[in-house]
Amino acid sequence: MARDTVRSATWACALALFAPLGAGCQGGGDDPVDGEHDGFGSGKADGALDPDSAEAHAVLALVNDLAVDVDELDDDARLNAKAAGGIIDHRDGPDGEPGTDDDDRFDDLAELDAVPFVGPTALDQLLTYAIDQGYLQPDAESGTDVIFSPQVFAQSHNARIAGIIDGAERSLDIAMYSFSDAGINTALANAVARGVKVRFLFETANADRKLTGAALAASKSGRLETAGVDVRWVNKIMHHKFMIVDGPRDDAGAAATATLVTGSGNWSNGAATKYDENTLFLDGHRELNLRVQREFDLMWDHSRDLVANPAIVTEHSTLAITDELIGDDAGEDVYFTSANFKIQGADTFVINGSNTVADQLVAAIHGADTSIHIASGHLRSRPVAEALMQKAADAPEVDIRVYLDGQEFISEATHDIQVDELEECIAEAGASASKIRDCNDSGFLFGFVVGNSGIDVRYKYYSYRWSAANAIQMHHKFMIVDGDELWTGSYNLSDNAEHNTFENMFHFSGPAAADLVDDYEANFAALWGTGVADDLLGQLRDTVTSVATTDVPLLFAPMSLDWQQISDLKDLLRAECPSVNNADFRTRPEAHPFCR
Repeated sequence: MARDTVRSATWACALALFAPLGAGCQGGGDDPVDGEHDGFGSGKADGALDPDSAEAHAVLALVNDLAVDVDELDDDARLNAKAAGGIIDHRDGPDGEPGTDDDDRFDDLAELDAVPFVGPTALDQLLTYAIDQGYLQPDAESGTDVIFSPQVFAQSHNARIAGIIDGAERSLDIAMYSFSDAGINTALANAVARGVKVRFLFETANADRKLTGAALAASKSGRLETAGVDVRWVNKIMHHKFMIVDGPRDDAGAAATATLVTGSGNWSNGAATKYDENTLFLDGHRELNLRVQREFDLMWDHSRDLVANPAIVTEHSTLAITDELIGDDAGEDVYFTSANFKIQGADTFVINGSNTVADQLVAAIHGADTSIHIASGHLRSRPVAEALMQKAADAPEVDIRVYLDGQEFISEATHDIQVDELEECIAEAGASASKIRDCNDSGFLFGFVVGNSGIDVRYKYYSYRWSAANAIQMHHKFMIVDGDELWTGSYNLSDNAEHNTFENMFHFSGPAAADLVDDYEANFAALWGTGVADDLLGQLRDTVTSVATTDVPLLFAPMSLDWQQISDLKDLLRAECPSVNNADFRTRPEAHPFCR
């Protein structure tokens, strides 16, 4: 589209040569235009933007937003057509399609300035429009902040993280399950180039390590190492999503000023713009910085190297972080599933049988006086599920609400099957504690039985049959107790998370955390009411019964539904779309958004 616009503007200029003297060519419409090679101002006297300012980041966020097209820049931001077309052409790359591998997002104002016909006039218009559309973000505040997904990309946790990386001075320690954001990738490469030491524990490296040659170099891990990032992996699943910026690797004093980013969201476009997620930004939280640094160091010291760039020399932290050094702030803490592992040899973690995080959550549930609100992608933890049901039985006055992703819904018949399979597994395990634990870790879905106990359970429901390919996931992992105590992290409520993955769960309480807890309560209320006020369920039922069979939607806007509402809706969809249970619909649900 962008190139067509530029061609149209050029043809208009050609026609203008035959117009009466004085008509001229204004470079597209009536909008003012910079000269082809005009540059931005070079100093404050010229009205230039500081390239590191919030205003500069707002302009870059606008032009890098894949939802912004040439028409928006031309018609709404009032750029000249030549400038608008040139910006989108550059950003979308040779194929002219946003969101593909050849995209070339703008790393800085200089790259934007290099686009023909983009000069001071265009910059002023871009800034005005960026501010008007909410792209201007305040400088990162000290203390505590949270971003809830989904967001427009410019206001997402990914955009914020890239900006924080741009400000790193000494070190970045990252533990990440999934990572695909181009802006963060560029920020990491730039950080290495200016001398920042970057260590990256990456779950994807566990698969990339099996590649060789060009395939390894082209992998996500290989590209990071090419940029100078030291990438390693651990023998258990790396499910953390945290980053320590200028942390206490070697100096305890750095804990008082370091920045910590953590939460449920991976560094992906889906986590930023589609899924329900939360990402915390913590500045100067000394105890948490020390605890998370110690967790990173434990994993790093017993990790395995991915060697895509042999020139990289692995460095280890030198600060010995002890409990005495950390101290204990009653208002905040963090718990790790690494406590459930012991180390064999130099680089192998094995299960020791404990339930460190689940024990903390169970204690919090039992201690609740008025309310327990849970938003979690999964509910597959037997200790947590049993604690919730026991609490409901012992204290029915406590408001217990559980909001789960749609993939946790199962029919009564499917529930009976999983009960039989678990009983058979345990019978075969005999007296072996490890085999019994493996049976429980296999993924029992507790939503049905917890809902049957009288607890209010709802699901974020958006498709007849769940598929990761088109899921609009409820990916949170948080619990609020009595409206004044928050638990949040990467930890899925599952026995598998407890025993087979590296996870974290942060705990905040007390007056200093009151505003943060309120933010999570407000988010939970919004999740709980998804689609209710607009009666999306009623609208969907009306649509299903009024359209042709081939137009029956099997993928739809998310709604907060209880078990019975989902069961009734599935019955209706089956009745109106008999083919929904055909083999291809079952094995490839992502290929069938409608009954076709």
